[in-house]
Amino acid sequence: MKNQIPNLLTLSRIIVIPALVASFYISGPVGNWIGFVLFAFAGVTDFFDGYLARSMNVVSPLGRFLDPIADKLLVAAALMMMVAFERISGLAVLPAVIIMCREIMVSGLREHLAELKVPLPVTVLAKWKTTAQILAIGFLLVGDASPDMIPSILIGDILLWIAGLVTVQTGYIYLRTGLKHLD
Repeated sequence: MKNQIPNLLTLSRIIVIPALVASFYISGPVGNWIGFVLFAFAGVTDFFDGYLARSMNVVSPLGRFLDPIADKLLVAAALMMMVAFERISGLAVLPAVIIMCREIMVSGLREHLAELKVPLPVTVLAKWKTTAQILAIGFLLVGDASPDMIPSILIGDILLWIAGLVTVQTGYIYLRTGLKHLD
């Protein structure tokens, strides 16, 4: 059973997505906070699934497969819903689109390189990108429900732009690395 805990945590991130989407249909600050709590829960499980898998020495092929998919599904759902509900609007939509496009490109590149048995390891910069993106989404999920002294939307927009810029850089690094193995 202990070898299943990390995978169950990963699956919980996927299971949270419908509830996160539903939180957008709850009007008022309660919906914002529910969405934030669900997203924060998912972020915590993202840390612990990998940590537990490594510390208990139960890293599995299923976990290696599901973890990045769960992350991308969660981020994509949150970004799409925030754009649809205009919590991300105007020029701030651009980094959201950049993030989505990069995630699709890197996933395809990883899949192709895996067939060639060429690893494409996660870079430290990509981890910083993920951190900025998760923080941005968290602030934007809270949005105008935050206390007046915390400009959540402004902070979220700034972090989203930072994540978008780092996304371009990491996407370029991955693409450059991958192109060496494409005919």
